[in-house]
Amino acid sequence: MITVKQLSKYYGNKLVLKAIDIEFMPGKVYGIVGENGAGKTTFFRCLAGLEDFEGQIISDRQPLRHHLGFLPTNPVFLSRITGWEYLKLLCIARDITADNFTEKNVFDLPLEQYATTYSTGMKKKLALLAILLQNNEVFVLDEPFNGVDIHSNMIISEIIRHLKAEGKTILISSHIFATLRENCDEIHLLREGRFAKRVTPPDFDQLDSEMRSFVVGDVWKRLGIKGEE
Repeated sequence: MITVKQLSKYYGNKLVLKAIDIEFMPGKVYGIVGENGAGKTTFFRCLAGLEDFEGQIISDRQPLRHHLGFLPTNPVFLSRITGWEYLKLLCIARDITADNFTEKNVFDLPLEQYATTYSTGMKKKLALLAILLQNNEVFVLDEPFNGVDIHSNMIISEIIRHLKAEGKTILISSHIFATLRENCDEIHLLREGRFAKRVTPPDFDQLDSEMRSFVVGDVWKRLGIKGEE
């Protein structure tokens, strides 16, 4: 279990995350949604140990960063390192035997090529494959479906279901609500640095409608168009 207590994050004088309290249980998939700038990526980076913050993150496994795999929105790779070499390095970092990459290459990536030559979607799939090979207990996936082809989206959804069945803890952010509806046990709405709502499957459609209304209303307002009464 992961317990977040009074987590706050400042960038300079700006308070981005505001005294967040939340728990995440093993064997469950959590969706994190919110408008751009709500703090989703910052929250994920705090969980991954990539940001300093105020408050506590308490885990059954300490330190959490040694058991957590983080997939960033836009993975970045060192120049002149192949897909093979990247996977091997990340496995060695966790004392995992680095072999059978061909068999485990479920995305059929050209691992002999430099990772910097990959497309956006291929880079994301390579980074996801790496944290899967590390045998993590917690997976934090920031926009895993964005920029990825339909076939790979299906594979990612199947991977998430498999991880859940193994008792892993999975957090996902996505602007594609259908993927959250398909994969998540519950969805948390992050608004202005706070978790404003927890939603379970019976109310997923209502949350989808509320978010669409909010987005469309904001667009109308910014364009100076009067919406429906």
